[in-house]
Amino acid sequence: MLDTLSQKFDQILKKLRGHGVLTEQHVADALKDVRLALLEADVNFKIVKDFIERVRVKAVGQNVLQSLAPGQQVIKIVWDELRELMGRDQAGVKLASEPPTVIMMVGLQGAGKTTTCGKLAKLFKGQGKRVLLVAADPRRPAAAEQLASLGTTLDVPVHRASQADVVEACRDGVTRGREQGFDVVVLDTGGRLHIDEELMAELAMVKQAVAPHEVLLVADAMTGQDAVTMAEQFEQKVGLTGLILTKVEGDARGGAVLSSRAATGKPVKFLGVGEKLDALEPFHPDRMASRILGMGDVLSLIEKAQEAYSSEQAQALQKTLTSKTFTLEDFREQIGQVNRVGSMEQILDMLPGGQRLKELADDGGVPEKEIARTVAIISSMTPRERRDHTIISGSRKKRIARGSGTSVQDVNRLIKQFLSARTMMKALSSGGGGKRQLAQLLRG
Repeated sequence: MLDTLSQKFDQILKKLRGHGVLTEQHVADALKDVRLALLEADVNFKIVKDFIERVRVKAVGQNVLQSLAPGQQVIKIVWDELRELMGRDQAGVKLASEPPTVIMMVGLQGAGKTTTCGKLAKLFKGQGKRVLLVAADPRRPAAAEQLASLGTTLDVPVHRASQADVVEACRDGVTRGREQGFDVVVLDTGGRLHIDEELMAELAMVKQAVAPHEVLLVADAMTGQDAVTMAEQFEQKVGLTGLILTKVEGDARGGAVLSSRAATGKPVKFLGVGEKLDALEPFHPDRMASRILGMGDVLSLIEKAQEAYSSEQAQALQKTLTSKTFTLEDFREQIGQVNRVGSMEQILDMLPGGQRLKELADDGGVPEKEIARTVAIISSMTPRERRDHTIISGSRKKRIARGSGTSVQDVNRLIKQFLSARTMMKALSSGGGGKRQLAQLLRG
């Protein structure tokens, strides 16, 4: 998501940094390019116009143009305004002081509402909360079965109504949640293929009957400006507390992410970044602004790494490195840990300058394929070979190559890379003297 927009901003900001002294004309030219980039990202015209005007007013002041680093000042202003546009501060789900917290999920069919209910259940369960899912979509075939399947996968109970009345189903689900001591109740209400008065009236009655603490609209970010238009209608006729944008890992241009808060007045609370049940991220406007401007999102990367990698695992790895027992088995395990953090593309998106690194990767080969080849080769080895690479003879290399669908040259290359990586990690973990060792290694 937002790759094209990030590339354009990178080019625009590079021009600004290239001027030792900025004039009003330089700023005006840059803002024309920013305006075009936002419009091409499917951001609403009026929102773009207001955004550009706010940046222009702040960027052409004497304090900026006559500062020692005017280009950097203008970039900071653009970052501030992007953050303001998307909501400034992160807005999560606020839990009720007296359980259960009732979350009413609304949206059209096909946006991923039921799957998002499962993702929320997994998120809250990971925080130690007892969660109840309520199937309240009697019209869509197999909707209740889909939610029940998600509940089984997550080991989360699902309340299935015996009657077709949606209002009663939701009321019964909330009553069960209260009587049985659940912390969170998630209502999976019905959707339609299009917005109609019947849908809105039904949702309004459910809201009145159960008084939910949150009413979250699940919208497909791939639909761009249409998602914002739909959000406005749900806000006017039902009343929302926030949005969850799905499918942002796809070819979304970013219009929905950038426009939703300004158009509806309601914050984006989460982003759906994949099909898996753990692919739900809290939305941070400041971090998204940094990613759009090519500054990366190191905080999110650290949080993902902490989720995938416990402190005990980190200590065990450090002990392995310092005791010179790091094996190909450990090497494969570390690759698995990186994959749990995210795909290589997602990780690069969070690194400062990651867009340029992705471009280099595209020129020199796809990292994901190289990683998959590495895992295949190691997995084709016997446990003893993974523990002791020195026993891998020529005949063993041929067998490993056949088993992994690679060549003997690929196996040789992997072993060489493994030994280099082990030497580098050992040098980094051993401190002072190790740093000199590493410097010598990098010099060749």
